[in-house]
Amino acid sequence: MGISRDNFHGLVLAVSSSIFIGSSFIVKKKGLKKAGDTGTRTNLEAENFLNNLASFSSLCTVILGEVANFAAYAFAPAILVTPLGALSIIFSAVLAHFILKEKLHIFGVLGCVLCVVGSTTIVLHAPQERNIVSVREVWHLATEPGFLVYAALAVIAVSALIFYAVPRYGQTHLIVYVGICSLMGSLTVMSVKAVSIALKLSFSGMNQFVYFQTWIFTIALDTFNTAVISPVYYVMFTSFTILASMIMFKDWDSQNASQIATELCGFITILSGTFLLHRTKDMGNTTSKPDEEAPVFGNTNNRTPETAT
Repeated sequence: MGISRDNFHGLVLAVSSSIFIGSSFIVKKKGLKKAGDTGTRTNLEAENFLNNLASFSSLCTVILGEVANFAAYAFAPAILVTPLGALSIIFSAVLAHFILKEKLHIFGVLGCVLCVVGSTTIVLHAPQERNIVSVREVWHLATEPGFLVYAALAVIAVSALIFYAVPRYGQTHLIVYVGICSLMGSLTVMSVKAVSIALKLSFSGMNQFVYFQTWIFTIALDTFNTAVISPVYYVMFTSFTILASMIMFKDWDSQNASQIATELCGFITILSGTFLLHRTKDMGNTTSKPDEEAPVFGNTNNRTPETAT
């Protein structure tokens, strides 16, 4: 199945975002390792310089990644852009293996492969972006009964989590805070998409910032945080975002059941790969005995010559 021009642009931007964000961790950690190798602890000036340089470089890389991710929503539907955020985990893991010499366990490699396969499946079967000519059209979609009901339920659920669940279970159940961020994040992405569409149309000669709807979406965008901080958050955030986009932008209206099922299979494949990669990320760096070590990426036999006999 082919891919439209806008979806291709969104794909390139989303993948670029993942590369920048995945690389930011490596840049930061590489700088910290160099700072630790400067010599004695009395060499604080050089160490602080390297720390600050690493932090600044990492911040710039993250900003570039977020800008690319923001722009991706102007071209492609959320069902294509949001799941590709998992690729940042792959780039981070692979770069850590080759640059930081942090061994990637064989199951981590399998997780990376699953993420790539799932992402490819979604890219090849993603619906085409809805043709929107004005932010007022986005506003009309956002004020339809279906999305208003979803937004109201999301706000009610978040309020219940904040005022009831957080005081009682906030310190013992990760799902409480993750649920709050994921639900509000799904609404934020809709604002991200609205603002990015407004910028895209404005740059093409149709100024959208004369409409009050654009500024409301911008205020919503500035209020909440959409960063993916863990695989659990990734699962919930992506799921709720796809649901919100499906309700608001009706992404799946132009697709048949087979295409939708294929996209869901791709999404589940990405989730499986992300979970596997996260659960095994430290297995390649354990200090177990040679006979007990499992294969790592690029080395399927970790036993020493003495123990190989």
